[in-house]
Amino acid sequence: MLCLSSFLFFASFNMIIPELPAYLTSLGGEDYKGLIISLFTLTAGLSRPFSGKLADKIGRIPVMVFGAGICFVVSLMYPVITSVAGFLLLRFVHGFSTGFTPTGVSAYVADIVPFNRRGEAMGLQSLFGSMGMAAGPALGGYIGQIWGIEPLFYASAFTAILSILVIIRLKETMQDPEKMSRKHLRLHRHEIIEKRVLQPSLVLLLTVFSFGTVLTIIPDYSEYLGIQNKGLFFAVFTLSSLGIRIIAGKTSDKYGRIPVMKVATLSMAIAMVLIAFAQSKTMLMLGGVIFGCSVGMNSPTISAWTIDLSLDAYRGRALATMYIALEAGIGIGALISGWVFANKAENFPLVFSLGAITAIIAFFYLFLLPKEQRFLVPEDKE
Repeated sequence: MLCLSSFLFFASFNMIIPELPAYLTSLGGEDYKGLIISLFTLTAGLSRPFSGKLADKIGRIPVMVFGAGICFVVSLMYPVITSVAGFLLLRFVHGFSTGFTPTGVSAYVADIVPFNRRGEAMGLQSLFGSMGMAAGPALGGYIGQIWGIEPLFYASAFTAILSILVIIRLKETMQDPEKMSRKHLRLHRHEIIEKRVLQPSLVLLLTVFSFGTVLTIIPDYSEYLGIQNKGLFFAVFTLSSLGIRIIAGKTSDKYGRIPVMKVATLSMAIAMVLIAFAQSKTMLMLGGVIFGCSVGMNSPTISAWTIDLSLDAYRGRALATMYIALEAGIGIGALISGWVFANKAENFPLVFSLGAITAIIAFFYLFLLPKEQRFLVPEDKE
């Protein structure tokens, strides 16, 4: 049930992404394309400390429901507010959705899965999320082409409400959750960042820089290469990540998180170089396949590594810290790529090469970790 809800949630807000750059341009905001993703991720990052604390205090399910509810409401508002400023405000608010729901989902998974199968479980959960990320843009691109942008926004809202109907059927895993009160919205300094998980969070920030670039620039790049469905690349890279997620999770359970991450970061660098210098649809899609494999290895392994290092009582906070790094990396990648691209086709190679550089930095950083980090496997903790 949790996996089904994740599928619907990720499909909801991802199905509109391929059409947003063109929609913003139609509103007269072509110079603000970099803000489409960066504003979304900024809010998600800012809300993570609150979602982490609330997940640890009032329960996992209320946090998941709140995030999906934001998706529903905002998707209904897009057709109503048609100014550039209003659109950017909605993108800012929309970010609360991913600031809350994934934190609750990851904590819920960690609650119900034994340590020695944690990587496998995170791989399975992220598999369904990725299927939503693949189905969303592909379906969204189709709806946008056939029926237009407004029906697409309504389809996004409908998908979000379906995910809520699934979530509310789940049983809360927290023992004795507290009632919501004002004190839960007051953050102390030590409640913002969980220091125990800074190392995986830094690796995540460096690797998802490329993801922000892809989300922002690929729709224009696809059009430049003559690809009509701007969601096709998203479908290719996400589908290529599906099968490898569970394999990567199981491998990290057996051999450790760091060896898998080394392969993931190196693959990311190779993919971004291929994408940067693609001159055809075939080469772009090949880069998308390798990019997807990298993402498929990265996501469940980083999540499991973060949970490995966290304390049970502060699991929500630890996962929130990881997601802050996720949003920061995506947001920075989106903002910088939009600024460097500047709507000039000759800048495509430079934009994607920056993602290769950050992935290489992450690759070498993994070799600098303390020995106990580099070889952490389930048996060590047991």
